[in-house]
Amino acid sequence: MEYRRFGDKIIFRIEKGEEVLTAIRTVCEQENILLASVSGIGAVGDVILGVFNSERFEYETRQFVGDMEIVSCVGNVSAMNGETYLHLHMTVGNVTKGMVHAGHLSKAIISLTGEFILQIVDGQVDRKYSPEIGLNLIEF
Repeated sequence: MEYRRFGDKIIFRIEKGEEVLTAIRTVCEQENILLASVSGIGAVGDVILGVFNSERFEYETRQFVGDMEIVSCVGNVSAMNGETYLHLHMTVGNVTKGMVHAGHLSKAIISLTGEFILQIVDGQVDRKYSPEIGLNLIEF
């Protein structure tokens, strides 16, 4: 992965074989980013996406393997218990196979390249687990 910072924005390229969440976390930790929005495009060959089951309070995930374009990857960076916390959703597709999959991102391995942007926000918000919702919610 390579990146360059331009004021409150970081542009970075995730290399073939690298995992998206790991790369984003690395940039955030190296640059001491506590709050940011994330967006990205590229191609993946292995991705795990999920949806939160509101009755069982757990993510139900599914793995997809093959040639897929990242149609959209959006989310945010915050903190929880002093650690970098990432919350991203991804949409992937393959037009030749007529398929599109989307959901909460658990894992994505870049197959060709990934082009991402972090928009840094001057501030910090933390997260706290909500027993009522079953998720780690932003806390102001």
